[in-house]
This record gives sequence, structure tokens and C-alpha cells, in this order.
Amino acid sequence: MVSRLCLDRMRSAAARREHYVGPWLPEPIVRDVSEDPGEIVSGQDDLRFAALRVLHELSPEQRVAFVLHDGFSVPFSEIADILDCTVAAARQHASRARRALADADPPPPAALAEQQQVLQELVEAVQARDITAVARVLHPDAVVYGDSDGKARTARRPIAGADKVARFAVGLAQKYGDELFTNSRPVLVNGELGLLLAGSPQVAPRVLTVAVRDGKAAAIFDVVNPEKLTRVPW
Repeated sequence: MVSRLCLDRMRSAAARREHYVGPWLPEPIVRDVSEDPGEIVSGQDDLRFAALRVLHELSPEQRVAFVLHDGFSVPFSEIADILDCTVAAARQHASRARRALADADPPPPAALAEQQQVLQELVEAVQARDITAVARVLHPDAVVYGDSDGKARTARRPIAGADKVARFAVGLAQKYGDELFTNSRPVLVNGELGLLLAGSPQVAPRVLTVAVRDGKAAAIFDVVNPEKLTRVPW
């Protein structure tokens, strides 16, 4: 019954996202860094933004088949009954989900100390407005995803490539100056280190987190849609 309700909700959400402005990211789960971060990071790998972003790009049927079978070992015969399809079709949904996740290759979770170093270097380089320094902290294939649904300012489309991301970040620093990181503090966002920015007259409140690969910032997730920040502990 729960799986059927979730399937209905996902199908409805998929229809809503067809009219969503810009990239869509999950609602952030924000916790204080003092809440035993080591345990949180190691225990919530499947909640990381890098993994959830890929998971939410799957069809509702693929997500149900993948989560129930690979996550909870539910037999395909039961999954087929939930999805109202054949057992072979249920297997195919799960297989396609695995293939999509493998092709997307989200960065594996990095140690908290490594995340702290990368985030600190990135913020310092942006504050210095040094494009070269920012690019040095970024993975060559770095991407920025901004989620606003048109309700606040962020990147309307994904920005890919270290040089483009560096220029985008430095451009923001030049435009907003010290206000860019005003009222900010480190937090855990879905189990990974990020920043909670309470905002200023010029900069909208936001939750920002970074996925690390090979000691570099590989993906930056910027959630500014106010409807997704209602549960954030400002």
C-alpha cells in the first residue's frame, strides 16, 4: 500500500516537474555539524544530493523497482503486482535504473576532513575573486545545479566545466561582494558538508552543498527555492 501511494506521488511530482523552472533538486535535510557528523555521513550515503539528483531523474516505475528490489530485497513478483506489470517488465525497470545510475556515476562519499578542506578552499578562492584559484579547486568536469523554480536568483541551467563554473562564481562575488557569504555557517546537508546562507538584502537565503571527487569540487548544489527551505533551521 505504501509503495502504491509513493508511486502515485512520484507520478504526480513528475508531471509538476515538467513545468518546473530550471533544474530540480530534492528538498535539503539540514543538520548541525555538531550532531556526530561522522556517523551521519557514513549512514546516509543514499541521501546525498549527488545520488538523489540521479535517482529523481528516473521514471517512477524505475525508482520503485530499484528501491524495493535493490534496497529492500522485495521479490520482483511483488514489485510487478505493485506496478501492475509483468515480472519481466519489473526486472527491466530495475535494470534500467541500475544502468542509469552507473552511467551518471555520482561521486562517492568523501571523508568529512576532505570535504572541509575543499569547501574552505573554494570559499576563500571565491571571496578573493581569483578565477585561477577557484578553477584549481574544481574538478575538470565540475557542474553547478541551481534550484529556484524561478522564485530566486541562481543558475537557470546547469553550468558545466571548471572554467565556466569558476567564472560564474567569481562573477557572483564581483556582483555581490562581501554579501555573498553574509550570515553563513557550515552545516550538514543530506549527510555532506555544506553552507547555510541566511541571505542579505541582495542575496536570497539558500542551502549550498558540494560533492567532492578526487579531492576537488565536482558538483555544487544551490537550493534557493523558498518552498524547499521551510524546514531549514535558520
